[in-house]
Amino acid sequence: MFRVRPADERGRSEHDWLDSRHTFSFADYHAPAHMGFGVLRVLNDDRVEPARGFGTHPHRDMEIISYVVEGALEHGDSMGNGSVIRPGDVQRMSAGTGVLHRELNPSKTERVRFLQIWIVPERRGLEPGYEQRAFPASERRGEWRLVASRDARDGSLTVHQDASMYSTLLEPGERVSFPLREGRAAWLQVVRGRVTAGDHALAEGDGAAVTNESEVVIEATDASELLLFELASPPS
Repeated sequence: MFRVRPADERGRSEHDWLDSRHTFSFADYHAPAHMGFGVLRVLNDDRVEPARGFGTHPHRDMEIISYVVEGALEHGDSMGNGSVIRPGDVQRMSAGTGVLHRELNPSKTERVRFLQIWIVPERRGLEPGYEQRAFPASERRGEWRLVASRDARDGSLTVHQDASMYSTLLEPGERVSFPLREGRAAWLQVVRGRVTAGDHALAEGDGAAVTNESEVVIEATDASELLLFELASPPS
C-alpha cells in the first residue's frame, strides 16, 4: 500500500530568513495524522537565506541527519566539531544525553536548501556523537546508495536505530527497485524531479509511506533525486 503525502499539504514555517516545509508535525505545526512514520519523526525541507541560520540551540535523545541539496551548510557543536556540508555530503549527529549546535548558511549570496531528518534512537541516554561523509554522485547514479544504517555497512554513517537511509540519482526513463522483506516498510521522499512509484505520480517534495509491499519500483519522469528510509513496519 502506498500512502502519498503531497508536497503542498505539508506544514510550512515562513520567516524572513527561513522557508521550511514540514512532512510531519514540528514546532508550531501540529498535525495529529502526521506525527511521523515509525521511528522517522521529522523530515523538514529547509531553505535558509544567505548569511542567516539557526543559532546555537540544544537537542537530546535524537539521531539528526542533515542532507544538503543546494548551497552549503556550516555546522558547529558543543562536542568541538565544525564543518561545512555541501551537496553529496551527509551528516549524522547523535544528540544523546544532550548537545548544543548551530547551523548557518556561510554564503553571502546564495540560499542553502537542506533536509533535516530526525530518527528516534533505539534507547535514550546515548553518548553524543558526530559523523560526516561524502557520497559522490557517481555512487548514487542509477542505483540506491546506502548512506546511513545501524551497522555502518558499506561505508555508511551509523544511526542508532533499526533503520537504513538510501539515496539515488535518476535520469529520465531510468528505473530502480527496492525489495521489502516481511515486516519492513519504507518512506520514499522525492527531493527533486518527478517519478512514478507503483501507480502514483510523485513530484518534488512529495513523500509516500509504503507498507505491505514486497517491492518498491520507481521510474523517473525527469532527472530526479530520491531518498528512501527502510525500517520496521510501524503499528497500524
